[in-house]
Amino acid sequence: MYDMNEVIGSHDLLLVTLDTLRYDVATELADAGDTPTLTGLLPGGRWERRHTPGSFTYAAHTAMLAGFLPTPASPGVHPRLFAGAFPGSETTAGDTWTFDAADLPSGLADAGYHTVCVGGVGFFNKLTPLGSVLPSLFAESHWEREFGVTDPEALPNQIDRVAEIMARLTAGRRLFLLLNVASLHQPNWFYLDGATRSNGDTRASHAAALRHVDAHIGRLFALMRRPCFVIVCSDHGTAYGEDGHTGHRIGHEVVWTVPYGEFVLP
Repeated sequence: MYDMNEVIGSHDLLLVTLDTLRYDVATELADAGDTPTLTGLLPGGRWERRHTPGSFTYAAHTAMLAGFLPTPASPGVHPRLFAGAFPGSETTAGDTWTFDAADLPSGLADAGYHTVCVGGVGFFNKLTPLGSVLPSLFAESHWEREFGVTDPEALPNQIDRVAEIMARLTAGRRLFLLLNVASLHQPNWFYLDGATRSNGDTRASHAAALRHVDAHIGRLFALMRRPCFVIVCSDHGTAYGEDGHTGHRIGHEVVWTVPYGEFVLP
């Protein structure tokens, strides 16, 4: 575990949530060499197996933005990177950066960070009160229909916006950026060659969407200032017919088990 008391203030922070990405699909593609950008940065080239704090986007992001990132799947007490001040917390350790605020963006803002959210799925669209809750945690937030689940070029469009944000950052002020990537979320059939809308989404089209993400995400990392501490993870998985289930917000292994990685950009 990194000593986050040394990271905070000296590094920019980037949290990339690959919305709905399944752990089994992520590891299969990593093992096959199909996601060279991500696996080239992950420690040992491997995703860490973790359990999500929530089975759908709103619940998981609310928890993560309070410091409750996906928990290592192995038994035991696992110290957290970030933690709000909370008496009796058993997962706050010496290397944990603690903040006296209700959420991580507010805590980082108090520490001098500029906080930015570039949303993808509907819980970030700011079109409704519910879709405004998560973006409201940040000093600056962005969402366009071209960033959402129905646009096959959502991630490149989001990265274009990140480029604009990076170009006008105040020199010397640290950044916390959340990028919520919608590409893995349904609908994703259009990423698979030969697939049609009538056939719908499948585990194969989910994998094709991850290949698409890997082909573009290197540009995001290239835009970030150094040093930059990066967390890349899924917020939850999703079912494609396992045990009769489709989708998420259910208590199934493919939903609760997520890929996770953290690293400092070289």
